[in-house]
Order: sequence, then C-alpha cells, then structure tokens
Amino acid sequence: MNIIKYKKKSNGRYSVFLEDGRELVLYEDIILKYDLLLRKEILEVDLDSILNDNLECDVYYVGLNLLRNRFRSKYELEELLKRKEYPLSMIEKAIEKLKKQGYLNDQLFAKSYISSQIVTTNHGPNRIQNELEKKHISNEIIQEALDVFSEEEQIIKINKVIDYRIKTNRSRGGTILKNKIYHDLIELGYDSSIVNSCLNHYSFSNNQELAKKEYEKLYRKYSRKYQGAELDRIIKDKLYQKGLVYEEES
Repeated sequence: MNIIKYKKKSNGRYSVFLEDGRELVLYEDIILKYDLLLRKEILEVDLDSILNDNLECDVYYVGLNLLRNRFRSKYELEELLKRKEYPLSMIEKAIEKLKKQGYLNDQLFAKSYISSQIVTTNHGPNRIQNELEKKHISNEIIQEALDVFSEEEQIIKINKVIDYRIKTNRSRGGTILKNKIYHDLIELGYDSSIVNSCLNHYSFSNNQELAKKEYEKLYRKYSRKYQGAELDRIIKDKLYQKGLVYEEES
C-alpha cells in the first residue's frame, strides 16, 4: 500500500494517508523505525506490527504527559492508564521505561508530596501517611520521607491551628472547646501526645463575655416557651453543653 500523504499532528504524531483511503495516525518514532518516509509504502505483512508498536508508543507518551503535569506514584499512573483500557502488558512496559528514565520514582514522589503538604496544608504526619498509603507507597519510603517533618515544625503548625480555633470560636468554652480542638488536630493527623502537650500551654477558662452573648441568644430563643426557674435551668444546661458558665453581674 503506497503512502500518498503525510500530515503533521500534535504530540509528535502524523496522519499517514494510504492509497486505499485509510488514514493511520502514527508516532514519528514508528515512522522512523519502519523507514516509512523513504519507502513511502506500508507492506500488509508489517501492518499489525506497526499498529502494535504505535500503541506501545501511545501508552508511553500518554504516561509521560501525565507525569509532566505533576509528580505521581507508580500506582496512580498505572490506574490512570488502566482507565484508558490499554493492554496491561503495554502499561507495564511503559511503566518500566519511565522508571528507568527517571520520570517515575516513588521516593521522589513521596518527598515532593510531603513537602507540598507541609507548605500548603495543616495536615499532620499521620494524615499524610494515610494519603500516601492510598497511593500504594511503601511504609519504608513513607517513613524515610517523613523525617523532614520534624516535631518542632509540627508544634509550630499545631499552635497556629489552636490560635486560629480560639480566635474564631464563637460558641464554645472551657473543656468543650479544648476537646473540640483536640479532636480537630487528631483528625488533621497529629499524635495525641504532641497535641496534648501543646494544648496544656493554653488556658481554657470560662469566657464570660462569650458566655453572656450565648446566654442572651438562648434567652431570646427559649423565653418564648419557658419562664422562671425552668427557663433558667434550660439555658444553664445549654451553656454547660458548650462549656460555658454565665454569672450574672450583681
């Protein structure tokens, strides 16, 4: 089959038009490998090999482009390529090639991911580890990469979270507020021992100004239905649930 025309496309590919009306989209690597520019023909006996090798190129270059966008783990890249329904053997071959070329490296990925999390989020080491485990990074690689997240840096981040939670608190006080901040920090991925050590440096005594505001809010809400001692009991119970105690000024 003679080749009647080439037309350049994006990403190193060409449309190859055959005399029988077919159009093949081939990578430049394949055109050069099979010497199609000089031969100007494709033998029918070579067609299956050409298309198979071209698909291998496609798997590789799609994987390469996915890695150019951002670092990915080996597992992530495999899953993305599987979604495109490429043959598993070709995915494995592309993965190995990308690893040998240094584009795919779980150790570098873990280090980059952790550095990004430290800079852009308040996530602690436990949460970061869980996220990396979901990406099938080995525990050995994770622990080695997490060494950069020192306890001193964790304490700085924890204190910033505590300061912010106290500053923006509008409805809690005492141990209720302290417990809420504690659970928030555990959920963010910090160890309980470090969290407690940081929290113990803060005072969570009753905030009378906040208690007064909450008392007035609750009074407006429940005074429509209750009165006297019952109203007073209900308001005090609600305040207690928020860790607040309101003492009326004499």
